[in-house]
Amino acid sequence: METTDDVIKMNKSYTVLISLIVALGGFLLGFDSAVISGAVKGITVYFEMTEWMLGFSVGCVIFGAMAGNLMAGPLADKFGRKKVLIVVAALFTISATWSALATGYIEFITARIIGGIGIGGAILIAPVYIAEIAPPKLRGSLVSFNQLNIVIGISVAYFSNYFLVNLEGESWRWMLGVEAIPALIYFLALFTVPRSPRWLIQKLNKVQLARKILQKIGGEEYAEITISEIQRGIAKKEKKGTLSDLFQNKYTTIMIIAFGIAFFQQITGINAIFYYAPTIFEQAGGTTDSSFLQAIVVGLTNLVFTLVAIWLIDKLGRKPLLLIGTTCMTIALVMAAVAFNNASYSFSGETLGKIDDQEMRMALSDLDGRSFEGQAALFKEVESKLTANQFLDFKRNRITNFIRINATLVLVAILLYVASFAISLGPVMWTLISEIFPSKIKGIAISVVGFFNSLISFSVTQVFPWELSNLGPTITFGIYALLSLCAILFVYKYVVETKGKTLEEVEELLIRK
Repeated sequence: METTDDVIKMNKSYTVLISLIVALGGFLLGFDSAVISGAVKGITVYFEMTEWMLGFSVGCVIFGAMAGNLMAGPLADKFGRKKVLIVVAALFTISATWSALATGYIEFITARIIGGIGIGGAILIAPVYIAEIAPPKLRGSLVSFNQLNIVIGISVAYFSNYFLVNLEGESWRWMLGVEAIPALIYFLALFTVPRSPRWLIQKLNKVQLARKILQKIGGEEYAEITISEIQRGIAKKEKKGTLSDLFQNKYTTIMIIAFGIAFFQQITGINAIFYYAPTIFEQAGGTTDSSFLQAIVVGLTNLVFTLVAIWLIDKLGRKPLLLIGTTCMTIALVMAAVAFNNASYSFSGETLGKIDDQEMRMALSDLDGRSFEGQAALFKEVESKLTANQFLDFKRNRITNFIRINATLVLVAILLYVASFAISLGPVMWTLISEIFPSKIKGIAISVVGFFNSLISFSVTQVFPWELSNLGPTITFGIYALLSLCAILFVYKYVVETKGKTLEEVEELLIRK
């Protein structure tokens, strides 16, 4: 079958420019996701949070994203991808400004949820828009721009936090508020991009307007061939898809792939790593400054290997990247679990002297000279000597004074994990989601699957502080390793290759299967 790429010469620079502008939503998503890691200590103290309050204040942005997921698809189908993205940019701006100025816990949560709604829209609609304007041979790379911008946003957030952490006063307000600047830039830049040609034809029947946009992307031949393919697809559709349509037998393969990949992208712990990176490194005995520096290295690793994924995704393919990435993720998580499992905790006059709370120091003074293998034994002994509030403070802030661990192994494990995610589940999931759904059900399908993905992410983020304090890092990373192993098996059995195929060809392949 002759494809559009075989017969036309692409205006690649124009298509790349459009994709980069739209993918700025990914930058804001990544920045918003990671910037909270630097603010954790500040907001915990200012709002007097418990472990569960902290978990919710970090994870509530995902709670908002679930609402954004449910609304984004249908709204994008009705009003267009471009208009929804403009609203998304406005929500990011409002959220960043309000969360930085918040004076109460409820007010802070509300501002974060508004940003979450923006995330829910950006993470779904930006890849869909790019997939709909991109030629088949460029689609994987261009859709991956969204993931690239996500990781750039994460890296910039870590850098921003590092330079702002030592500001006098409430530095966490500056960390959260600086996001308003790129959000406003995104809002203005979106007015320069065209509407999706596929949406213009499918929803408004504006063939001439769509033709002008497609001609600018790839010339007259490309425009005519693409319009013909879109109209051929429309001719097969009898009515707009509904929620019940997603569970028809003919869509079984599509929904298994979509729900499965959405589940494993989050359940393997990536957002726990990004949201709590400094906390994890402090658990491994690092100082505050070194932990923020190591978080920067995590962000840069994510960025570099996302670039590798963009280079490989249309060459090597989606499924091979997923298999390589999930295998290496499993190895990395086992390494982290082993490092923490081999850690010991020792009390001495020097380490006890680092506790500035005199009452706590006196309560633990009889532990001088003792060592503990593993957190469980340590916590059992310490809990009997402290009040509930003191024990919580010990688990959060004081434990790093006593740990002896191979910190290099922890750092290497986290970097390997992030690199592996960055070449696989990170970008490939969103590429697949933008490709596999037929036009008839795309709007409702991406909303449902996006909601599910955010629900899993919220659950992981909410539970992680409790896991780290109560189960300890060994069991926590061990659980993630087991789930990552399950991801390998799922990809091998269910995921199909979509490299180099038009959206219409992907639809025919999966529905036939």
